[in-house]
Amino acid sequence: MSDSQDSSYASPPFDHEKADVILRSSDNVDFRVFKLFLSLASPFFETLFDLPQPSEEMSTDVEIKDGLPVIPVSEDGKTLEPLLRFCYPCTLADDPPLDDFRDVINVLEAAKKYSLDAIARTICKSLFLPKILERDSLRCFAIACRARMQDECILAAKYSLREPLIPTWFEEIELITCTELLSLLTYHKKCGDAVQALKADFSWFTAAYPQWTAAPWMVAMESNGNNCACARSTSKRFTPGGYTSAQWWEAFMDSTFLDLRDRPCVETIRENVEKAIQAVRQRNCRYCSAAAPGGMRDFGALFINKAEELIAKVEPDLKF
Repeated sequence: MSDSQDSSYASPPFDHEKADVILRSSDNVDFRVFKLFLSLASPFFETLFDLPQPSEEMSTDVEIKDGLPVIPVSEDGKTLEPLLRFCYPCTLADDPPLDDFRDVINVLEAAKKYSLDAIARTICKSLFLPKILERDSLRCFAIACRARMQDECILAAKYSLREPLIPTWFEEIELITCTELLSLLTYHKKCGDAVQALKADFSWFTAAYPQWTAAPWMVAMESNGNNCACARSTSKRFTPGGYTSAQWWEAFMDSTFLDLRDRPCVETIRENVEKAIQAVRQRNCRYCSAAAPGGMRDFGALFINKAEELIAKVEPDLKF
């Protein structure tokens, strides 16, 4: 068959003049590659290249371009390039940066298709970067389950605590079993329950704030002992020394513990602290508006540390 007029060559190093085979992507990008590198990386390619190659005179089924056989593949160029980079020695091609979640999944699926097992695990690990886990923890969890990567499953499960207990549908949910999903939801609920211990036993709080003078903004009381104009609670919960607290403070604590059942993570506490600070500022109380921001952020750091200690004691029951 004559040379193709519609395809273009890939960028270096996949345009090498001494390459011995061409892989053509589904979007007509030609990758000039070396059989040896691909054969060493994959038994699939080793078997493929060991098959007798028909000559141009004997067959019209195999396209020949620049004297090289052309092998069409179903992957597009965006997927094929990083896959081939993983196959090449590091002196010729650096491992590609896989920052986009969908790109990672596409390359991973291609690696599995071509029996690139070691590369598949390397690609999987590239999923578990903080910036990807923070955005796509549930999708990462599903991929890790499918690849039977236990440590990565546990890591993704911990990041998934940022999501609601009952998550919204995501495409990769079809990759996991009912047992794996149940294990994830059970872990999530156990973490939410564990944090509630901080509400039942308030000793961690009173140890840090033994008297109201340690946190006068909490009880809406100025340093001279006079109350500010903010509404006050009468329940005497969440305060040191049995003092009544500001209503906004009690509302913050109640809502935070409730939210922690659904999202038992430090982000829940941090977000609620900032919401409480904004609510106080909107009240235009001269005393609380000035005192609460710093005091609340210090308290938030204590709250986060105690919550993290309890969450860390809960382990996902994910065994393959």
